[in-house]
Amino acid sequence: MRLLLEPQIFNNQKFGGISRYYTEIFSFLLNEKGVEFDIPLYYTNNIYFNESNLISPTQKRVLFLVRFLTSMGISLRGKINKKNYNKSTRALRNKDYDLVIPTYFDTYFLNFIDNKPFVLTVYDMIHELYPQFFENGEEIINNKKILIQKATKIIAVSNNTKSDILKFYPHVDSSTIEVIYHGNSIEINNNVKLNLPEKYILFVGIRSFYKNFIFFINSIKELLLSDENLYVVCAGGGKFNDEEIIFINELGLNNQVIYYHFKEDELGLIYSNAKCFVFPSEYEGFGIPILEAMSCGCPVILTNNSSFPEVAGEAGIFFELNDENDLKNKVTSVINDETLANLYSQKGMEHVKKFTWEIATKQCMEIYTKAINY
Repeated sequence: MRLLLEPQIFNNQKFGGISRYYTEIFSFLLNEKGVEFDIPLYYTNNIYFNESNLISPTQKRVLFLVRFLTSMGISLRGKINKKNYNKSTRALRNKDYDLVIPTYFDTYFLNFIDNKPFVLTVYDMIHELYPQFFENGEEIINNKKILIQKATKIIAVSNNTKSDILKFYPHVDSSTIEVIYHGNSIEINNNVKLNLPEKYILFVGIRSFYKNFIFFINSIKELLLSDENLYVVCAGGGKFNDEEIIFINELGLNNQVIYYHFKEDELGLIYSNAKCFVFPSEYEGFGIPILEAMSCGCPVILTNNSSFPEVAGEAGIFFELNDENDLKNKVTSVINDETLANLYSQKGMEHVKKFTWEIATKQCMEIYTKAINY
C-alpha cells in the first residue's frame, strides 16, 4: 500500500489539532508492515512534524537554513510556498501511490489524481455553522462540499461531526462516512519550571468568537473577586487583544486573568497543576484538550453541547450552554470540594484510556484499505 499524504495543513498550521492528528497517525504508520508513504513537503514550521520521526534529513537541513536566514531578517515565505506547491504537485502527477489523503480542504490536488481514490477527514462543520466568524468561510465551505461529494471515503472525528455533515449534505451516502476518534499524546514533564500561580483555573487555546472566553470570565468574575489568590491562566492562543484587555480591566481582574505562552513540553504540567480546566466552547468537532486535561488528572468542566458529551462521557462535568450561573456553580464546586475534584480527576484518567493514537491508526488503515479496494 502506497499512500500520499497531501501536506497543505503543514503549510498553514504551526500547531493545532489537525496537524497533530496527521503527525501522530503517520508516525505510527512508519512501523506498519506493507505500508509506504510520501509526504511531499519542502519546508514546514509545524512544531509536531519537525519534532517527529517523519522529518527527513533533507527537511532538517532546510529547516536549519530557513531558521538561520529568517534570523538574519530575510523573508522566504513566497519562495517556500512555491517550492512546497511544486514538490506536492510533482508527487501528485507521478501517480506513484494507491491512495491520496488530503490534509485540508484546498481542492487543487483533484487536478492531478485522475481516478485515484482519496480519503477525506472532516474535523468539524464550524464554517457552515458559524460562517459570520470567518473571512474565508465561503471558500472553505465550497471546497469542503466538493471534496465531501467526491471522496471515496470520509472520516468524521466524532458521531456529532458525522451528523453535522449529513445535516448539511443529506444526499451523501452515510455509509461512506466512518467515525474515528482522536487519541492523546500529552505527557507531564516534571522537570520544567513554570512561572504560574499556585491556584488557577485553566483556559487553553484561542479565545475568539464561539470559544466563549468573554462568557467564561463573566461567569466566574465574582468567584475571582472574592478570592485574590485565585487566577485564570490562559495558555496559548496569542496575547490578549485590546478588546480583551479593556474587558478584563473593567472587571478589575487584570492581575488575576493572565496570559501564558507555553512551550510544548510545559503543557502537561500546566494541566496537572490546575484546579480545573474549563472548555466553554459552543462547538468542537472533537476537542483534543478534553483528553489532554483528563490524561493529566485535571477535572474538566465543559458545555453540554456539540461533541462534548460523546467525548467526555461520565468523566466530564457539564454545564448548560450559555448559562453563566450554572458554569459558576460547577467551577465553585470543583474548587471548594477536594473530594469531588479527586473523583473527576480519577474518572478522567480512566476514561481517557479509551482514546489512543494506536487505535485511531488501526482504524484509519482499515478505511484506507477499503478506499483502495472500493
